[in-house]
Amino acid sequence: MIIKESNVTINVKKLNDSISFYESIGFTVKNRWGEHYAQMTAPGITIGLHPTDEANLKGNSGNVSIGFTTDNFEATEALLKEQNISVVERKEDGGQFLHFNDSDGTSLYFIKPNW
Repeated sequence: MIIKESNVTINVKKLNDSISFYESIGFTVKNRWGEHYAQMTAPGITIGLHPTDEANLKGNSGNVSIGFTTDNFEATEALLKEQNISVVERKEDGGQFLHFNDSDGTSLYFIKPNW
């Protein structure tokens, strides 16, 4: 068996709002199946967005954190602030981080690694 492609699926409340959010930070729509599912892509990752409600989330942990690197960390920080996305900055031995959430509260971050 050879895995040809993969993605992380995030359960979201409002598909259109989530698509707009991910487009605002640089993702593009790869595929969309009406109001049932959408795939957003950026270099090295595809994220699936699946509309759901609280009843469908029972038993799911809901915990996911997705990290990205960027070619210009400072410009990325400016873009997030321009989009009025609340950012928590953090520095540690591993690098600089910009932590933020998508419109459904999914934890995301950009990292400027020290390696």
